[in-house]
Amino acid sequence: MMATETTSATPILQVKDLAVSYGHIEAVKGIDLTLNEGEITALVGANGAGKSTALLAISGLLKPQRGQILFDRQDLTSLSPHKIVQSGVVQVAEGRATLTTLSIAENLALGAYTRKDKTNIAKDLDWVYSLFPVLQRRKDGLAGNLSGGEQQMLAIGRALMAKPRVLLLDEPSMGLAPLLVQEIFRIVQEINRTGLTILLVEQNVRQALRIAQRGYVLETGKIVLADSGSNLLNNPKVLEAYLGG
Repeated sequence: MMATETTSATPILQVKDLAVSYGHIEAVKGIDLTLNEGEITALVGANGAGKSTALLAISGLLKPQRGQILFDRQDLTSLSPHKIVQSGVVQVAEGRATLTTLSIAENLALGAYTRKDKTNIAKDLDWVYSLFPVLQRRKDGLAGNLSGGEQQMLAIGRALMAKPRVLLLDEPSMGLAPLLVQEIFRIVQEINRTGLTILLVEQNVRQALRIAQRGYVLETGKIVLADSGSNLLNNPKVLEAYLGG
């Protein structure tokens, strides 16, 4: 039985009965998710549980077999990926996917490609540089010369340049040294404090649930637990399965 958190927050993104398959293999098996406006929601689970597949479906990069994705009461389910970005839902892909032969500044400019508000673009660029000073110091250098952690910062910064209302983060701590993991999670919290809604997909269950107001545990394509982040951190099933007892 899944526990649910009583909240007066306003849902901004709802996933209803989402199912996604690769050929005959159903990777996501009819899941329901609710993101409340201004909150961090963590979607956690082991490698292969279906977390990234769910994000790709929300972003329009995979077409679901069934289900519905509603953002601010708008149905995104059949929209193309660029229309979903324009609507305000932006994903930072697993593996960063920075354009390594372009400069840092050019990568960030591409993040704002759907926008025409030049004054606000300049303000957002200043904000991104304040979040990630290393990007400003090296803005004219090639993205390919950045470390893994710096490329993750660039990928997040580029997504922020699209001015999202919902930010989807897919495994932002993957492959990073422990000190950089702490820094990335601190920055995620700082971004959230501006009011931005975040869906955080992570294998790092402890760190994700520590900063999330709400969490979902995904196992083999199904949601098996849903509760506040703090309650899930203390749930015996989560402790046993993901946090070493």
